[in-house]
Amino acid sequence: MISVTDFKTGLTIEIDGELYTVVEFMHVKPGKGAAFVRSKLKNIRTGFTVERTFNSNEKVETTRIEYREMQFLYKMDNDYTFMDTETYEQLTIPESKMGDATKYLKENMVCEIQIYQNEILGVQLPNTVELEVIATDPSFKGDTATGGSKPATLETGVVVSVPFFVEVGDIISVDTRTNQYLKRVNK
Repeated sequence: MISVTDFKTGLTIEIDGELYTVVEFMHVKPGKGAAFVRSKLKNIRTGFTVERTFNSNEKVETTRIEYREMQFLYKMDNDYTFMDTETYEQLTIPESKMGDATKYLKENMVCEIQIYQNEILGVQLPNTVELEVIATDPSFKGDTATGGSKPATLETGVVVSVPFFVEVGDIISVDTRTNQYLKRVNK
């Protein structure tokens, strides 16, 4: 148990059987009345964010989520198979638990699998990945002078907005959290 006055961003707590991560919190001490903590919590299982206010004397249950480093091996039907990089134990995760990770997942990529009491909560990808552009409109002379962007389909099927100078065959770096182009890696 932890007092709500000891909240920290990223802390994992359990309320009414649901797991939440503390996204934001603020201690409020009004002129009249008791102090309270206003918080923004993200449900780990559903991804929804809720706002909740606690009295400053309340306590909540803390939880410990295990993060296991695993390597993605292959996809078969709607299941993704990973291998623990330490024990070589294989784990199959259904697509419903994968979330947006499927947009960027490549074979042999190392990810962190979130596990709580033997329940798989999700997959955390690296913050950036390097992927090949497999389809985009051709560049024309003078395009780069005006700035702007165009859509590009990457090898995993995800579409991102890229500068005009990016061409088919280029390897680009993409931020997996924001789905944004960062830089061209080759050439």
